[in-house]
Amino acid sequence: MEKEKIIFSWSSGKDSSLCLYEVMKSGKYEVVSLLTTISEDYDRISMHGVPRVLLERQAESIGLPLNKIFISPCPDNSEYEAKMEEFLLSYKEKGVETVAFGDIFLDSLRKYREEKLAVVDMKALFPLWKRNTVDITRKFIDLGFKTITTCVDSNLLDKSFVGRIIDDNFLGELPENVDPCGENGEYHSFAFDGPIFRESIGFKTGEIVLRDGFYYCDLIPE
Repeated sequence: MEKEKIIFSWSSGKDSSLCLYEVMKSGKYEVVSLLTTISEDYDRISMHGVPRVLLERQAESIGLPLNKIFISPCPDNSEYEAKMEEFLLSYKEKGVETVAFGDIFLDSLRKYREEKLAVVDMKALFPLWKRNTVDITRKFIDLGFKTITTCVDSNLLDKSFVGRIIDDNFLGELPENVDPCGENGEYHSFAFDGPIFRESIGFKTGEIVLRDGFYYCDLIPE
């Protein structure tokens, strides 16, 4: 049976990594490209704050092509959507009709993605949709994935939660009002080892800064 060709929306973090693992394990899909949005002024992954070079090393370790869409630091929807549509149309012409996302339970975000893909006659795939976020995080750890928090919302988590490895201790210390997967934007992460990677991505932690209400921990490539 021929595998369905898909684009994978890649954030570099925990949920993306588990989602890609599930997609690859299913045997139903051929991932033709990872797709990531980069802030062009900072040369880092939007929101996650991860340097582009570490993103590229992730893709190399995974063994998949990587496409990057560069946007301004504070883009309006029209800029983002125009660049995304141009990219998607280029792959639609190659016969790719599906984009996979690691979203879990935000209905408004799912609706937005589906509506924008419909404009170019493509569809969305959500392998983790409506799964329990405690179970997702537990599976991620049990599979041997390793990830570090790169950004946390200072209104919900204090500075001690950024630059932390996500493990049992981390989960046990999360306040009750914070989703274990950070699905509401409570935190973002960078996955650097695990079953989808051929080798671990080396880095060291750098300065922690507070910017626009978020603590960011710089990751310095080694």
